[in-house]
Parts: sequence; C-alpha cells; structure tokens
Amino acid sequence: MTNNSRHASSYRDPSGHIFVDNGIVKRVIFPSYFSQYDALKSSEFFQKAFQHKLLIPHEEIEKSETHIYIQPEQIPFFTYPYEWSFQQYKEAALHTLKLQKYALQHNFSLKDATAYNIAFHNGSAIFIDTLSLDFYTENTPWRAYKQFITHFLGPLVIAKYHGAEFLKTMSNFIDGIPLKLIASLLPGKTKLNPFLYTNIHLLAKYENKHQEEDVQERKQASLSKKGLFNIIDSLYNYIKKLQLKEQSEWGNYYQKTNYSEAAFQQKSSIINDWIAEIKVKTVIDVGGNDGTFVRQISSDIELALVGDIDNNAVDHNHYLVKKNKETNMIPFVIDLLNPSAAIGFQNTERSSFVERVQKLKPDVTLALALIHHLSLTGNVPFENSAAFFASFSENLIIEFPKRADSYATRLLNAKAEFKHQFGHYNVENFENTYSEHFQLIDKKEIPDSERVLFLFKKK
Repeated sequence: MTNNSRHASSYRDPSGHIFVDNGIVKRVIFPSYFSQYDALKSSEFFQKAFQHKLLIPHEEIEKSETHIYIQPEQIPFFTYPYEWSFQQYKEAALHTLKLQKYALQHNFSLKDATAYNIAFHNGSAIFIDTLSLDFYTENTPWRAYKQFITHFLGPLVIAKYHGAEFLKTMSNFIDGIPLKLIASLLPGKTKLNPFLYTNIHLLAKYENKHQEEDVQERKQASLSKKGLFNIIDSLYNYIKKLQLKEQSEWGNYYQKTNYSEAAFQQKSSIINDWIAEIKVKTVIDVGGNDGTFVRQISSDIELALVGDIDNNAVDHNHYLVKKNKETNMIPFVIDLLNPSAAIGFQNTERSSFVERVQKLKPDVTLALALIHHLSLTGNVPFENSAAFFASFSENLIIEFPKRADSYATRLLNAKAEFKHQFGHYNVENFENTYSEHFQLIDKKEIPDSERVLFLFKKK
C-alpha cells in the first residue's frame, strides 16, 4: 500500500503534494487539479516541456476518481536559493521565465514562481513543481508576477549593488524578499531607471498604498497576452545582462597557490589513487573552489557536490559545468563555519545542509586546504571539526597545512599576541584527535610543500 503522507515542504498547494514512498519521491494530485492535469497531458504540453528540459519529467503510475499518482525523475541532491551563486541564481530566474513564456504560448500560465520550484539537476536548472501550471485566462495579469519579483528580480538586483552575499538572506525570507525592503535597499538612482522603477519601486509603492484594502473591493487589472509577453521579455532581457562587479580572494585560488606544479600533480595523484581504492561513486568536496581537484579524478563519478564559500569560485565552477556539459556535478555556496540550517514552518520545510548530506551518504568527503581556515580563522577545535566531518563522511580525505605552510603561518601571525594560544595546531594533535572518530587508513606528505594528506575511514 502506498504511503502518501505529505512531505513537510509540500503543504501550500491544496491541489496535491509530494510524498516519499520507500525512498522514492512521488506526487499525489487531487480532483481539483484533474482538469488542468488532463489538459496539460492531452495537449502534449508535458511531453514537449520534458523534451525542452523546461519541466522535470514524470510518469503517471496510478489514476483513480480520488487521486492521480505521478513519479518524477529523481533528483539525488537539492540545493536551495541561499546556496546558489549569482550566475546560478540568474539561470534559475531565466529558466522560470522561459517556462512561463512557453506555457503562455500554449494557453497555460504559472500560478507560482517561487525560487524553490527550481532545482539544479544534470548540469542545468529545472522546474520541479508540476502543479504550478494552470489555465491561462484571457486579459488577466500574471498571477505569479509579484512572487517572481520578490524571489528573483529583487534579490538579483540587490546582489548587483551590494554583493552576492545578499543572496544568502533568502534563508530568512522563504516567501521572498518583501517589496518594501527591496526598494529601500536599492540606490536612489534606480528610481530613474524605467525598468526598476516600474517593476520594483512602483510595485512597492502600490503594495504599501493598497495593503489595507479589502481584496474583494479592488478593481481587477486587465492585461492582454501581448502585454504579458512584453513583461516577460523585458524581465528576461534585464536579468540576462545583470553582472556582479565584486572580486574575491579565492576566485583565482589555483593561479596563486603556494605550492609548485609538481606538488599540485602529486596531490592530485595521491587523491586519485585513494579514490580508486575505495571505489567512489559519490563525492562531496566541501572546500572545492572551482572544482579543479574533482575534475582531476579519473574514476567514474556519478555525483559530485562541490561547495565553496566564495561566490566567484562557485560561479566559475558553474560556468565550467555548462561549458563542459557536465551532468554529474552540482556547485553550491557553503560556509562551513555557518552551514545552512533547517528553515520554514517547524524548521522542516527545507532541510539543513548536514541533514541533506547525511541522507545522501556520499562515499567520500574531500576537505582540501580547509582545516587551517576552520581551526585558525574560525577557532574551531580539532575535536569539533572531526565530529562535524564524522557526522556525514564514510571516508574522509583531508589536507593538513603544517605550521610552516605560508598560508597557515599568515593565519597564525594574524593572531598577534594570541598566537601562543594556538600551539595545539600541529600534525600530531590533528591526527590523534581525528583518530577518535576515524580510523587512519593512510597519510602521505605532499612533496615540495608543507602539507600532508590523510585518508580516514569512519569508525
């Protein structure tokens, strides 16, 4: 018997919800959505949207008078909007607009345009909420227009002016950044921009003016389909041109690394040998910069999650994924000193980073050139970082920069008069502490460097 208990993230739409049945994500559709579903199916909209990679493919597995069950293509790992780089966020926004335009061309329309309806899968953004498609009603505005502004345009424009760090605040605004806040954070000169004035400032002013009114008393606006297409095209063209101006310390990390090309190649060779020994199929690199070392792996990797704190590094990784047509890599933004928490109602709508990785159970975790930042920048004791990695790592490949390493030395010197309090930062203490959680399988000095690679297996 199918267990169709509603998933914690899927309570907002009364026409159906997702559920997990024996580890497989499925969706139940209720009679209130049957007419839309049947029209989308019979018109072959679904099939064409699947072919154009606009909508996650699904199969109908059961149909009765009370429900329809569909099984979407399974997505092994979800990243959320506050874990996307600027270019990923742009792609998600543009993909939503592409689907809306395609839907309008076939007399349908998106009733929802939340950023959480997008996932990154097989190297690209994909729309995952089948039930967000509804009938288009002639001469009516886009129902999800304001939601698109608060979930996509607003965050992207603020990031343009204030930096990509702002995108992380989406974790505080699961229903989108409030219009009033968006308008208040933009420079005054943006009011002189006709596009931004119309789509943000005027919209915020209108909302503020009419928020006390009874919805029933409002005059319903009228907008032709041509007008809708014009709005979608203007949003698409503006967002497509958006760029960041900020630079970062780690965006070109591998062009200014502190060890030689020979050391780099040796490091890559050691990692490759260990990966082959433990027959890795899934890997997470939690400080992976632009994915350089994961791309050096010669084994056949089915899924590689590559996270980094630096937006520009993740942007470049995303660019390489697109350029190389890679379908097995998911770049994402992560601050290991403050990884994404569980959010939403009852803190269950969106799982924490650790919960998601624990569920995935990757074969190996890579933590390269990272421990000195956790220990010396974040002051995280070895016992704490070891427990953190042990919470989701079956195998751990971790690089330890010795005190004589130039980067580690710089961080130690930054402690000034407190430097002496970090005498515990040494290879022996590191190995002994991590051995409380892991079994040491192998360790190798990286030639021509002050770094050591460790291969641990969880006890």
